[in-house]
Amino acid sequence: MSTPTTNKPVADKNDKKAAKDIEQIRMLRNFGVIAHIDAGKTTFSERILFITGKSHKIGEVHEGQATMDYLAEERERGITITSAATSCQWRDYTMSLIDTPGHVDFTVEVERSLRVLDGAVGVFCAVAGVQPQSETVWRQANRYKVPRIAFVNKMDRTGADFYKAVESMKTRLHANPVPLVMPIGREKEFAGVVDLIKMKAFTWADDNARSVTEGAIPAELQADAEQRRAQMIEAVAEFHDPLLEKWVEGEEVTNEEIMIAIRNGTLALKITPAFCGSAFKDKGVQNVLDAIVDYLPSPLDVPPIEGTNPESGDKVVYELLPSQPFAGLVFKTINDPNGDLTFIRIYTGVMNQGEKYYNGRTRRFERVGRLMRMHAAQREPLEAARAGDIVAVVGIKEAFTGDTLSTRENPVVYEAMDFPDTVISMSIEPKSSGDRDKLSTIIGKLVREDPTFKAVTDEQTGQMVISGMGELHLEVKTNTIQNEHKIPVTVGRPKVAYRMTLTAEKNVEARHIKQSGGSGQFAVAKVKFSPNLDEGVTEDLVFIDSIKGGSVPREYIPAIENGIEAAIKGGGRTGFPYCKVKAELWDGQSHDVDSSVMAFEAAGVLAFRMASEGNSTLLEPLMKIEIECPEEKTGDVIGDLSSRRGVIEEMVSKPGGISAVTGKVPLAEMFQYSTSLRSLTQGRGTYSMEPASYEAVPPNIAAKILEDLGGK
Repeated sequence: MSTPTTNKPVADKNDKKAAKDIEQIRMLRNFGVIAHIDAGKTTFSERILFITGKSHKIGEVHEGQATMDYLAEERERGITITSAATSCQWRDYTMSLIDTPGHVDFTVEVERSLRVLDGAVGVFCAVAGVQPQSETVWRQANRYKVPRIAFVNKMDRTGADFYKAVESMKTRLHANPVPLVMPIGREKEFAGVVDLIKMKAFTWADDNARSVTEGAIPAELQADAEQRRAQMIEAVAEFHDPLLEKWVEGEEVTNEEIMIAIRNGTLALKITPAFCGSAFKDKGVQNVLDAIVDYLPSPLDVPPIEGTNPESGDKVVYELLPSQPFAGLVFKTINDPNGDLTFIRIYTGVMNQGEKYYNGRTRRFERVGRLMRMHAAQREPLEAARAGDIVAVVGIKEAFTGDTLSTRENPVVYEAMDFPDTVISMSIEPKSSGDRDKLSTIIGKLVREDPTFKAVTDEQTGQMVISGMGELHLEVKTNTIQNEHKIPVTVGRPKVAYRMTLTAEKNVEARHIKQSGGSGQFAVAKVKFSPNLDEGVTEDLVFIDSIKGGSVPREYIPAIENGIEAAIKGGGRTGFPYCKVKAELWDGQSHDVDSSVMAFEAAGVLAFRMASEGNSTLLEPLMKIEIECPEEKTGDVIGDLSSRRGVIEEMVSKPGGISAVTGKVPLAEMFQYSTSLRSLTQGRGTYSMEPASYEAVPPNIAAKILEDLGGK
């Protein structure tokens, strides 16, 4: 059984500086905290800052005083809206921590944070286990191949069950959690944990949970602890050959061998070490801090990131060291009155204050005015930053999320990030016409800092229309415009971002032929269109070139694809863009003199219009929803959800007389749902939603929607 290897550059033995650089980077840990809303991420982050000595007063979320929730909107609502970065020290290791939001409307913050982080801590509620947004952030971490540690929080709550939460990670996340601790007591009696590696009991003082007492395992727990330790060793043995050999032979294993196996398995994304505690009571956070150091990767433990030379198109791979040419990825921008902040993860080389760096996308230089390390809203000035660092820069003008900065001599562009399409929109206009230009400027800045926030001007009405990921998302943006930028605005009722697709297969012959003196236009394209409804399809258009014999010259085929793509995005008469379309170009005609790229592009547009005429289906976004409510109110909640065209998928009972109802429901039916749910459950119900899929709107409802829009 082979042990997973990690990228470990070897320095010249005589090069003390290189060796020191490598050691410095090995002592870095860049990680994020991810979870469902209200699982305790920000509370957990606050405890880390306090325990590591970064802050001297604990900021409580429920009091609106959390250090990491520094925006007025966050403190007022008691939720995290924007990811906040900070750094601290633990066991001589330097940690860069990003606290991310849990609400699906702000999932972009999780997406771009995970793109630049080396590891993550997933926080789960010991009562609820894995919740809907937990699944979303876990999938995002899977996509970016981020090693994780799990912390099961709120162990002192009624109904808390560590092993049930761990089991839900297996069933709902398809993860492989391996408990490294065993709780001592539960709910109000939760008093400590057994460390299954050291086989010691760690208990907390009643009046000060940061005072930890190490001792022998209570006699009544000894047998259970030994059994769980054996299960842990069995789960990790394959990740370290010496441990596997000893385990097979029945020999005694060392703690160091177990820890090496756990680290190897974690870095290989094969296991997730699991811990438990209560962040609010300061219990168990120290265990996770140790685990971050012991099991999560340093920047040197992840493979070198692959880039592309924007001029030559060649692949570029640098070792993640300060001695390499500089390259860093912009992963976030923040509009700030003292100068916009641009957050950069430095992968290679050194960034110096005052120097200019090359943006491979814009082909222009950006000057670093001021360089800083962030502690939430506070700033620590830096002269230089090195490979592995996460820093903020003032002075960047044109770079935005996903851009790469490098040197002109060694240009590189790293893969940009993909963000989900917006699902909701509404009109916005200033109450005073004199504020119109000012509003456009502010919205432009908000669009630049948030890739999931869009703004366009409706050509027919002249109104500005903003789009986002949900009602809360747009509400926060409009509040920012009114409260921070002092522009009173009027907003329209939210509208759903409908899409269209083709109903059935259709073969068309598009003839774009014009002759009006001089050179004419001639292009004929024969295209077979069909709906592309296979599961997992994400592309709006799949174009297939089946031309044989040169009936359409090769140089014109991309023009046909461009024309079809433009027609799909345009949306035809309804204005709703099309998606999940397959187009196969199988024949056509050209003219030696009159054919051109422009003519074939026009033929592509015409082909799709012919295919979609009377052959279109309206699609609407469906949301995955989970509602928690008192058991006696479950019937009312299900009845209300059914009246909103919702489909119930599962209903389970939870401790404390709570029912959890999961299902899918059209977004169009869910505006102001929080008010309705409060009314139905006497204020005791909660819910969370996330985008699930686009599905066909029932014909009678589709007809009414299109009629209201003047469509046919």
